[in-house]
Amino acid sequence: MPETSENPDQGDRIAARSDGLKEAWAATLDDMDALAAEYEADGWETLTIPAGHTSTEAPESGDEERFGLVYVIPDNYAEEFSDVFDDGEFPRYDVFRNESHGQVFLVTLLADPESETAVFVAGGFERRGSRPLMGAASDAGTMYTHLQTLDGTQLGSFEHDDPEKFFPATDYDAVR
Repeated sequence: MPETSENPDQGDRIAARSDGLKEAWAATLDDMDALAAEYEADGWETLTIPAGHTSTEAPESGDEERFGLVYVIPDNYAEEFSDVFDDGEFPRYDVFRNESHGQVFLVTLLADPESETAVFVAGGFERRGSRPLMGAASDAGTMYTHLQTLDGTQLGSFEHDDPEKFFPATDYDAVR
């Protein structure tokens, strides 16, 4: 009979990693809600969006002129986001990051002070796969956030002047 594992504790490690990632994602969503509540307390309109998937997109992965974080958002958020996006400028942004088990979890804040509207998008990506994007962002001195639906419909893109906010400092410094 073939052995399925040389280490009987491997299943326990996989389960522990899975539990850790679930806890980190739940904490990210809690952080997003808490941040939005702070803005709402100050009179801002807010929209919170938990991305169904987030990926790092470097120029080599497709469109050579497009790079950044791509948030795939559920259809039930698409219309409200599109309405907010069409009505605002969103010149201000911030990124709140945490890491767990090789995964970067983040909340991206997109803010329009003029209309007092803030969009919070939560997502996560594998740290090990982000190096090509870090290199492109470092070379360009800019970073982008793209929101789209699962079928690829582009809903909005944002340019950011500080790529370093999106990545762990040690990783970003290594590509400079």
